[in-house]
Amino acid sequence: MAAPTLSLKGRALRLLSQREHSLEELRRKLARHVQEGDDLAAVLHDLQAKGFISESRVVESVLHRRAGQLGAARLRQELQAKGIASEAVQQAVAGLKSSEFQRAHALWLRKFGTPPGDDAREWARQSRFLAARGFSGDIVRRVVRGEAPEPEA
Repeated sequence: MAAPTLSLKGRALRLLSQREHSLEELRRKLARHVQEGDDLAAVLHDLQAKGFISESRVVESVLHRRAGQLGAARLRQELQAKGIASEAVQQAVAGLKSSEFQRAHALWLRKFGTPPGDDAREWARQSRFLAARGFSGDIVRRVVRGEAPEPEA
């Protein structure tokens, strides 16, 4: 016996129970399940009106989960891919700029722990690691050189 198929609303609620999703993410994920007579826009509008879909919660969730591992550029890219409004993305990324060096240093410390010294291959490897995670070139150079963040007052 085949398992009963979920309605669009049921699928949306299942996705939302796992993690926060933006309106655009849900639209993309549910579009392939639309059957004749289904109104995806109405389902999404209803969920948004009831507070199940919230752009600010999506931004907060992504920053909470990923800010310790990624730089501002990668976080901006992830938020844009989720369909978050550009103003919200800019605001979220601007809030991370002050902690960019500390986050990059903490990540580098967990992964490597010591500066590469005169070893060009190791210097390149450590730089690529941080750059691939979206940290700016200036931040990457400072961290790989071995600069320590300012102690918090």
